[in-house]
Amino acid sequence: MFKSAGPVVLPVIHVLDREQAERNVRVLLNEGAAGCFLINHDFGVEQFLPIIAEVRQKFPSLWLGVNFLATTGKYAFPILGRMKAAGIVVDGYWADDACIDERRKIGEQDTAIEIANSLSISGWNGFYTGGTCFKKQREIAPEFYGVAARLATSFMDAVCTSGPATGVAADTQKIETFREAIGDHALLLASGVTPENVHHYLPNVDGFLVATGINAPGDFYNIQPRKLARLLTIVQTYGGIAQ
Repeated sequence: MFKSAGPVVLPVIHVLDREQAERNVRVLLNEGAAGCFLINHDFGVEQFLPIIAEVRQKFPSLWLGVNFLATTGKYAFPILGRMKAAGIVVDGYWADDACIDERRKIGEQDTAIEIANSLSISGWNGFYTGGTCFKKQREIAPEFYGVAARLATSFMDAVCTSGPATGVAADTQKIETFREAIGDHALLLASGVTPENVHHYLPNVDGFLVATGINAPGDFYNIQPRKLARLLTIVQTYGGIAQ
């Protein structure tokens, strides 16, 4: 999708307002990031939608993904479909919770199936990734990580997992388990990725959703160009060597 030599780095912008969002988009584009996700961490979806529209208008060729905080695809996809019909293109949706239940068989994934049905009738056909064994969800025992990951591949373009909390790195064994379970299906990692630890994940991850690891110290809202540049260099260098 991204024509990337190595794993793709997609910065996550915790949006405060239009100006702050646009300023951070300029930073990530200047450093060569492939795209980004915007998230409404501090206000509701209705206030968020005009900002998305303004960012899209300002950056028409940007690969633009969004996350409506604590909103599953069931409710997000109809909104994205209406935006598409209005000419506002959103390329990707990242849900915090894909609603995968490792205790049930694939035909019994009632909520995930509802989400899939919502997508199919929404008119939106972008890239969908959903949190699986993700932070702030119901805790899942490590022995069921592989089961959850395999189930998730049937419902999304890329499986997304995380460490135990925002800014906390994922256990490498968890990521290795996910990779073994899903084979060649795309795997995204969110939370706790930094220039200092990304090398632990490079062999098993297809993309990184990064916020705090590239932000200025103590700043939840602004990308630090130097950190992003360093992360991109490490990932892209790995991609070149891997090829």
